[in-house]
Amino acid sequence: MASDAKKILLVEDEKAIRDAVAAYLEREGYWVVGVGDGQSAIEEFEKHQFDLVVLDLMLPKIPGERVCRTIRDTSDVPIIMLTAKGEIEDRIIGLELGADDYLTKPFNPLELVARVKSQLRRYTQLGNVSQQNQGQIYRCGGLQINDDNKEVTVDGESIKLTPIEYNILLLLVKNAGKVFSIDEIYQQIWNEEAIGADNTVAVHIRHIREKIEINPRDPRYLKVVWGLGYKIEKLSR
Repeated sequence: MASDAKKILLVEDEKAIRDAVAAYLEREGYWVVGVGDGQSAIEEFEKHQFDLVVLDLMLPKIPGERVCRTIRDTSDVPIIMLTAKGEIEDRIIGLELGADDYLTKPFNPLELVARVKSQLRRYTQLGNVSQQNQGQIYRCGGLQINDDNKEVTVDGESIKLTPIEYNILLLLVKNAGKVFSIDEIYQQIWNEEAIGADNTVAVHIRHIREKIEINPRDPRYLKVVWGLGYKIEKLSR
């Protein structure tokens, strides 16, 4: 395995699934650590610097929800949540806890590999500071995005966003005043057809509001246009 291989923590209690998924990921050149319970997941995450986590929701010892919350307390590393039931409530739980994406069982390992690649690409782009296109700063009132160093501030205070949240906010701020439908946001950020995207987008929008708004229930920046979608309000200082 190359020394610069991306490191993935795979947390899945069913050994057959864990071994199969690990084989697919390793075939793509990733360095995979596979564990079968929540306690081991937290211990491994604390020992290594992972680039992405694939996390089953239902785990022995410590449930996946708690593992996800623990990781999010210290890291914005991409998390792809695996849910067994495929019910919308499970998906919302995962997104609410900070997961960036989800797959429902049974799933095609090739689809998981594709989603891993997509999340790593976004995360890498977010972490890379461009040295060429200087001046990529977008302002809307007290909200500012410096797309060179991927920094978001509100009234001078730094705001920490996940890669998905950052990309959604950047899309809206760069097009301040324009209304984007849920499907348009999903297609532009996830680069795939928007099927059942409503709750996925809505949860990320809510998280962004909680981070950038003084009062998320009466937002100054991120507005909903009922029946149409979302927009960033055009504001001067």
